[in-house]
Amino acid sequence: MKHIKVKNEDHLYRDVDTGAIINTDRSAFEKYKKSRNKFRNMEQELDYVKSEISEIKSLLHQLVNGNGTQERSKDIQS
Repeated sequence: MKHIKVKNEDHLYRDVDTGAIINTDRSAFEKYKKSRNKFRNMEQELDYVKSEISEIKSLLHQLVNGNGTQERSKDIQS
């Protein structure tokens, strides 16, 4: 594998055989991975919160429908 330095880029090289660009800046790559993992965790937390809100809404609907039924039965008995 032979690599040629990319002009005006300190950490980029081109693989002569495949034409692929290779980034040799490990600290930037680690920073990218941390950022990607943080974003994935935030997505998971958001999905969890959405699920919890959905459950709360469902329980509220049951509560409202349950109270409405009880009030009607009280009105009928009176």
